[in-house]
This record gives sequence, C-alpha cells and structure tokens, in this order.
Amino acid sequence: MLLSVVIPVMNEAGNIQPLIARIAEALAGIEHEIIFVDDGSLDATVAEIERFATPHTRVLVLSRNYGQTTAMAAGIDAANGELIVMLDGDLQNDPYDIPRMMERMREGDWDVVAGIRARRKDGFLLRKLPSKLANWLIRRATGVHISDYGCTLKLFKRDVAKNLGLYGELHRYVPVLATMYGARMTEMEVRHHARHAGVSKYGINRTLKVVSDLMLMMFIRNYGQRPMHLFGTAGIVAFFTGCVLNAYVLFEKLMGEQSAGRPLLFLGLLLTVAGIQLITTGFVADLIMRTYYESQNKKPYQIKKISGV
Repeated sequence: MLLSVVIPVMNEAGNIQPLIARIAEALAGIEHEIIFVDDGSLDATVAEIERFATPHTRVLVLSRNYGQTTAMAAGIDAANGELIVMLDGDLQNDPYDIPRMMERMREGDWDVVAGIRARRKDGFLLRKLPSKLANWLIRRATGVHISDYGCTLKLFKRDVAKNLGLYGELHRYVPVLATMYGARMTEMEVRHHARHAGVSKYGINRTLKVVSDLMLMMFIRNYGQRPMHLFGTAGIVAFFTGCVLNAYVLFEKLMGEQSAGRPLLFLGLLLTVAGIQLITTGFVADLIMRTYYESQNKKPYQIKKISGV
C-alpha cells in the first residue's frame, strides 16, 4: 500500500459523500486506502461512511469522544501505507493537494510535508487572529519554524507517523514531535475552502489549552530525557538562595537584631524547603524516565539509516 489517508471525524455526516468522491477523483491511479476514525459522532456520520464507502475505505468507530489527537493516533496505528496523510473531515482541506505533496516529498526526499492554508476561508477575529498568535507563540517557544501549525493536512513517511507519540491534545504540535524524532520537514501552500456542512469544533476558547499544551511540549522537547536538569537546577538555585538568606538573618541575630517574625526568615526557609523538594522531584522524574524506556525496551534515539556492512 502506497498511501493511507487518515481522517478523524465527529458529526460530519453532511460532508462524507462529497469528501469520499473528491478523494476518489484526486487519488485516481494512486494505490491508497481511506481510514475514517469516528470520534464519538452523535449524528449519521458512520452510516454515511458505510453508505458511500469505496473498496478502499475503512472506518474505525471509537467507543466515545476522545478528541482529535487520539483519533489521529488510532488512524495512524491502523494505517498500512508507506506514506500517511492526515486530512480534515470538514472539506476545508483539498484532497487534490495530496498528489502535489507526494511529488514535493519525492523531489526533496523529505520526511514530512506540512500544509500552509493559502487564502484561508475563516473568520478573522475568532479563527485567523487566534491562529496567527498561536503560530507565533509556538514558533518562538519551540524553535520549530512552521508557518501554519493549525493545518491538519500533512504528509508523513510511515516511520515518522508511527513514532510521533500522540497523546492528550498534542495534534497541534505534530511538527514539533516530528522534529524531535529527527524528521526532515518542509512546507507548501495548500488550498483552503469554506466549511461545506456541519459546525466547527474550534474557537477562541481553546487558547488556554494551547498555552498549557505548549508548556508541556517545551518540557518534553527540552527536558524529556533529562528532567533532572530542570528540577535539579531550579532546586539548587532555590536551596542555596534560601541558605544565603537564612545565613544573613542568623548574622543579624548574632549582631543583636530581632529575627523572629521577619519575612526574610520565612522566605529563606521556604526557598530551602522548596529547593529540597525540587531536587527530589528531579530524582523521581529521572527514575520514571528510565523506567519508561527500560520497561518497554525503548531506545532514547532513532537510527535513520545504516550504511556499509
């Protein structure tokens, strides 16, 4: 199988028939499979998929609504293709861009081709503006300079997609996860259409989730394999700062100053205790990290290529 098209859907019944038709036209002559992952739909989405399914179509029905990231992970796990492409189920992504992305990948031997939504057909205040701010913040925080983190349309080589490690709501940070895996990534403009049917599941209320997930991504990217460097450094700084403050209060006490009830004394004690807690947290986090790799026989590295005998 050359290509797997993974499409997470939830309450997209009105978009299924035209989406399947467009994919069939766009990928005519390309060996492919279509994997719909139904993420707890309450409408006739699954019935519509089964009604209009082609011989290339499969549907995975999750037992409840888990979220887009989990639906993506389920689809990737089920994919058999050498290449795996992620596609939205709302017809805002254009399946005709997939062959162009495959050609771009072949030309540069890229591992990931990410889409940039050109002339985006969304409202400015509630969709475009928050997206621009989120893209800027993620680029600055992670150092992974992708223009459009919110575009679902991305093409992966099989080994990259299978090793993304998608959990929680990290689908927005797929480029960061791919970079951590060591993937070579490029981007290209893709078409974007107004929603054909159904209601968008995204809005400005997701801003806090984006920020909290970004904090997690920064920790995983910078300290995922060495958590002691974060907790230990912060703990040592806090501990010695507390010791210095306590020593100063003790010196003033010896010089005849009143020390009881002084805010500086409480601050010194607080920093000392916090420093000890941070250092011990670092020990525990490091042991958990080692257990994670060793218990599953995982390696903290990926080999891209082996040459020679």
